[in-house]
Order: sequence, then structure tokens, then C-alpha cells
Amino acid sequence: MKYSGIGGQAVIEGIMMKNGDRYSTAVRKPDKTIAVMEDKYESLTTRMPILGLPFLRGIFSFIDSLVLGMKTLSYSASFFEDDEDSKPSKFEEKLIAIFGDKLDKVIMGVTMFISVIASIAIFMVLPMLLSNIIKLKIDNYYVIAIFEGIIRIAIFIFYIKMISRMEDIKRTFMYHGAEHKCINCIEHGLELNVENVMKSSKEHKRCGTSFIIIVMMISILFFMVIRVDTIWLRAVSRIVLLPVIAGVSYEFLRIAGRSDFWLVNLISKPGLWMQGLTTKEPTPDMVEVAIVAVERVFDWRAYLEENF
Repeated sequence: MKYSGIGGQAVIEGIMMKNGDRYSTAVRKPDKTIAVMEDKYESLTTRMPILGLPFLRGIFSFIDSLVLGMKTLSYSASFFEDDEDSKPSKFEEKLIAIFGDKLDKVIMGVTMFISVIASIAIFMVLPMLLSNIIKLKIDNYYVIAIFEGIIRIAIFIFYIKMISRMEDIKRTFMYHGAEHKCINCIEHGLELNVENVMKSSKEHKRCGTSFIIIVMMISILFFMVIRVDTIWLRAVSRIVLLPVIAGVSYEFLRIAGRSDFWLVNLISKPGLWMQGLTTKEPTPDMVEVAIVAVERVFDWRAYLEENF
């Protein structure tokens, strides 16, 4: 495997692929044609090089991925909105009057803020509160910290299992698989076509799912070492330390994406196993969409010639 530098994400009926500051979003429209948007995204680490330092860059790369992810999701969703003419409500009219053309950006920002707060509450604070249950039986800080980590992972698995029952999410997970298969196809020296992509692996070490699992695993170690007994301070510590944990996790993910060392592969295993829930086998027409997205931002022929 040779590192290519490309990455992406699944969107509604499509794929976003990013290479450097260039990205493209390919979407299978209701009429079965493929629409493609190409653009550039200047990351925070590019605008302010100091943010690109090790352990800092992971935090701001995560913010970049949220912003770009919301933008590309909004683009893909635009092809599936209800075409029926309907008047905006009075509340919508007020928002339009206040924010004008910036309304979409405001809504996107509010949505991201609420999503981040909800995620921290559900996946960081709630497991901490639930872990206090075993204090009645075992008053050992280290055991409680491990139990908290187990609860955190269990909640995440339950969440993924529940949303995967939705048909739209199932298809998004299939496009997620197509994204991984395309990258694996290229990075293993194969020509980028539907046949080669279909037989490539749908698991990849540089996946967001792996990042989340690594965050959860490293958080166990952090919360075992940093001892806080007061419950409200423990809750604060979970929030304050999250950027630090994310920064460390990002550095490991960078190493994992470039290394086949046995220890790195071993630590990557839980994330790859979890991708069994968030990636599904795509159909050939989904792979076609992924290939279109790749070819708009990445010269895979030159890459294969140089590396293989």
C-alpha cells in the first residue's frame, strides 16, 4: 500500500473526495445522471500555519472536516428537496429579513454547534454519569474509568446500529464503502475502474470511524491518569480534555495511514472492525459516482506510474 493523500466522505447519494485544497462532490441525481461540483477549500492550518503543528493540527482538521462536510451535504441534499412551491412561514420570513443571503451559513453554523454540543453530552458526559453506578459496588477510580470507556463505546455502537436501520443511512453507508474501495484500489496499485474498485476492501485505516474509536480508546488512558474525584469537575475535564485527546488521536491516525508496522496495524484493528457497521458493500453505479469524484481532483494514472 502506498499513501495517496486523498480522502473523502459519503454524502446524500454521492461522494466527496478531497486532495490537498481541491475537492469535488459527485451526486447521482434522481434522473440517474451524475452532477459534480468542484471547488477549493483553504483549511485553517493553511491560513494560520501555527495551527498545523503536531497535536494542534488534529483539532483544526476536525473543524475543517465538519465545515466542508456540512457544505457538501447541503449541496447533495439540494437535488432531493421538495420541488413543490410553498410559501415560507412567518418565522422563516423573519430569518430571511435578518440574515438575507447569509441565512444558509447561519443555519449551517447553528446546526454544527448543536451537533457538537449534543455529541459531547451523549458520548462524553453521559458515560461518565452512568459509570458512577458501579461506585456502589467497586470504589476503584481506574476500574470506573475503564467502565466509563466501555459504556462510551457501547453507546456509539448502539447509536450506529439504530441509525443504520434507516434506508437513507444504509445507502450513505454503501457510498461510504465506495469511497474506501476507490482509495484502496488506487493505493494498492490497481487501475481505477469499476471492476477493480468492487474487489477492493471497504475498510481503510484513515477513516473517520477509526478516528472516533481511537478517541474513545485514548480517552480511557487519559481519564485513568488524570484523576478528578468531584463529579462536576470530572464532567468539565471530559470537555476540556477532548481537544487534547482528538489531537493525539489524529497523530496516530496519520501514522496508521502511512504505516504497515504490525503494532500500528494491531491498534488500528478496533477501528477497522467498527467500519463493518459504517461501511457497506456498494453497487456498481455507486462506484461509478465515486470514480467521477476521484478523477476530478486526483491524477491516479500519474500516481500509479510514479509509485507502482
